[in-house]
Amino acid sequence: MKIGFVSLGCPKNLVDTEVMMGQLVAGGHELTPHPSDADVIVVNTCSFIDPAKQESVDTILEMAEYKKTGRAQRLIVAGCLVERYRADIQKDMPEVDAVIGTNELERITALCEGLTPVVNQGDNPLEAYLYHDLTPRVLSTPSHFTYIKIAEGCDHPCTFCVIPQYRGKFRSRRFESVISEATRLFSQGVREINLIGQDTTCYGEDFGMKDGLATLLARLAQIETEYEKWVRFLYCYPNKVTQKLLDTIAEHESLVKYIDMPLQHASAPVLKRMKRGASGDIFLKLIERIRATIPGVAIRTSMIAGFPGETEQDFETLCQFAEAAQFDRLGVFSYSDEDTSKSFGLDQKVDAKTIYNRKRHLMAIQKKISRKRNRALIGREFRVLIEGPSADSDLVWQARLSTQAPEIDGVCYISDPGEQPLKSGDMRTMRVTEAHDYDLTGELVDTPRTASQEKLLQISLV
Repeated sequence: MKIGFVSLGCPKNLVDTEVMMGQLVAGGHELTPHPSDADVIVVNTCSFIDPAKQESVDTILEMAEYKKTGRAQRLIVAGCLVERYRADIQKDMPEVDAVIGTNELERITALCEGLTPVVNQGDNPLEAYLYHDLTPRVLSTPSHFTYIKIAEGCDHPCTFCVIPQYRGKFRSRRFESVISEATRLFSQGVREINLIGQDTTCYGEDFGMKDGLATLLARLAQIETEYEKWVRFLYCYPNKVTQKLLDTIAEHESLVKYIDMPLQHASAPVLKRMKRGASGDIFLKLIERIRATIPGVAIRTSMIAGFPGETEQDFETLCQFAEAAQFDRLGVFSYSDEDTSKSFGLDQKVDAKTIYNRKRHLMAIQKKISRKRNRALIGREFRVLIEGPSADSDLVWQARLSTQAPEIDGVCYISDPGEQPLKSGDMRTMRVTEAHDYDLTGELVDTPRTASQEKLLQISLV
């Protein structure tokens, strides 16, 4: 059969999609990017916050139309929306032929083939699923970068978050399984690997490992590759950022100098209601230590505007904190009152208009900070990873600094690639010539390296 996939939500969801695609290809089926050509369509959903839930529902209904206008015989809904609303989907969406939760990925082939009946797993939950290095997987990202999920689930008690309810308790992948997968991906030409999990900084704790993430990163940095490589990890929990972890990042060239650390807020009362703890002052000391240990590091964070009980003073504390911290990247989420979250029962809800205005105000502050920090880069030279021609113009090429994570941060534009032909996955040196609010423009100042030159560079770095 031909199977079409739509993957919504975060990179962790994308890896789940790639695992399901791998199972189907291993079972002899063919993947198609065109839903009109698909015999079966699978929608891997997100349900983290209200907009994500709405997007998931809209996409399911959109794909259902292909059962009328295309060749699709079955529509399968997978992922987080199923974990939260399995019974509702089965009851209220007759267009859906089967559902599959985040712990049921191995059932995807049988479901697509129509061999497995729809089962409500609510009364008989499956064992928590976590893929490994031998699990079939079809990469859907561009060939030069990918994600590796190193852990699943979460044990943190954050009141605004519903992820532990359907992803389960925290569990790490086996150390050698991650190394084996990364080694294989690098040998296939991947230049950048991004490690992901609900909280990567807890990696190995369930095995009794101390400094598990630092140990894993150091081992990944030592993998021999024919070409220059980048290794990045996402989703730090602030109180899990150890000095050992920072020292490890600083020590190895291939570990990109980038910390993604969602802090959520800076007001101590709000953080207490979130069950996060700490305060802006504690965070500022941590940020100072990060920057002192890792020269040139870029720090990304995210905040929630309008959490229940957030007063004007709390929000002002958050704004002052953002000014003081001078983050390289900062994203702001509007608080979403999820019915199964612990914060749903909190009082002092903030109205939607106030949340919207606070979000806009905080992003305006960050926009000025980002523009200022980008302007400080003009004239400096950096290694960049070539992505390909820009979607806006074939005459402009797109690239990323190591401090720009794929799909979430800004990018670099190269308007004059020079006489040397460019190709996706090349690593080149770019001089920054212009700075924008979130993106950069530059010119290439080197020539491409041959494989043998890259090999010599890797030997010298070691």
